[in-house]
Formats: sequence, structure tokens, C-alpha cells
Amino acid sequence: MRNNLLCAFGLAIAFLASGCSDSKTNKRLPHIGNHSTTEKVVDGKTVIDTNYYQVPEFRFLNQDSVYISSADFADKIYITNFFFTHCPSICPTMQRNLLQVYEKYKDDNRVAFLSHSIDFKYDSPSVLKSYADKLGVTNQQWQFVTGEKKDIYGIADHYYVYTKEDESAPGGYDHQGYLVLIDGQRHIRGAYDGTNDEQVKQLFEDLAILLEENK
Repeated sequence: MRNNLLCAFGLAIAFLASGCSDSKTNKRLPHIGNHSTTEKVVDGKTVIDTNYYQVPEFRFLNQDSVYISSADFADKIYITNFFFTHCPSICPTMQRNLLQVYEKYKDDNRVAFLSHSIDFKYDSPSVLKSYADKLGVTNQQWQFVTGEKKDIYGIADHYYVYTKEDESAPGGYDHQGYLVLIDGQRHIRGAYDGTNDEQVKQLFEDLAILLEENK
């Protein structure tokens, strides 16, 4: 499973690193994940529709002890990631970089942010609320959520992000620091190493492209 996830986002990162010449020229980003096609007849002609991979519906408890779901992100572009509040390794850098994106698009209702805690034991809603306040999040545009282990780790698989409870890892959890860019139909459109300044810069550029595409 982990090798498959690394491969999927490895291809995405390679595409982004190559300069995205096709997507920038055409003002469109790639769709990440397995696709399928269906045929239909329109005006006597056979037309092929592409069915892009879609993140499944979800429901989690947020920092205000309120359940939020995929319906709250309908028709919105959102950036999602996986972290835990006492993470001693990649999370502080990843979240500070994501905060830069949040600050640029703060109060822009076209864009949302969703951070999943993978520490289902400690990161209660009140802990997440305190963390969000300290980070500098001042509105509901950025949601911090928790849930049962199977649900959090399950949705991580659907975003192609590796997460694992691991006593030997720093803080007791092993995970990747991807910032995953999702469009309004829950299609994955980009993946960026949240600890890498160049990839965070690419996220800024690609988010602008996706917003233009959605006009």
C-alpha cells in the first residue's frame, strides 16, 4: 500500500517539478488518481466521458466539537493535510507553510483548508482549538478535525497520503507532509511537500490556476 501511495504522488511531484508546461499553457491542472471512461451517444455520435478519481464523502468532528462533512466543501477548492498537534518533526514547518496560503486567501470563500489529526488519542476538539488559535487561524475557513482511527487513516489512503501509528517514529506517528489540492468535485489536482519551499511556491501557482479554471 505504501509503495502505491508513494508512486501515485511521486508521479504527481515529478509532473509539478517538470514545470507543468501543459497545464500552464492550457490553464488546467492534471487529475491525480485512477480514471475510467464511459461511452455515450450524443446526437448520433459516440462521445467518451472521463470519470476522474474522486475522494469519497467524509464526516469528522472539528475543533468546535461540531461535525463537518464533505458537503461543507462542495464546490470549494480546498487544501488538505495530515498532522498531529505535538508532532516534533515535519508538522511545524508544514503547517507554517500552509498558514502562508491561508493568510493570502483568508476570507476568500472559494478556498478552504482541512487538517486531519492522526493522533486520535490525544488531539481532542479542545486541543485542536487551542492549536488553531496558536497557529493564527481566526475564522472557520480552516478546519481541524479528528475522528476514529479507521476513518482518519482510511481517508488518508484516499488522498494517497501515508499515515501510520508507529512507536519508533518521532512523536509516535509516521506520516507524509503532503499538502493536497482538491477541486470542487473532490478531484485531486495536485500534491506538494509542505516542508519544501519550492513545492509550496508551486502550490501557490497551481491554486491560482485552479481558481481561474473554475471561473
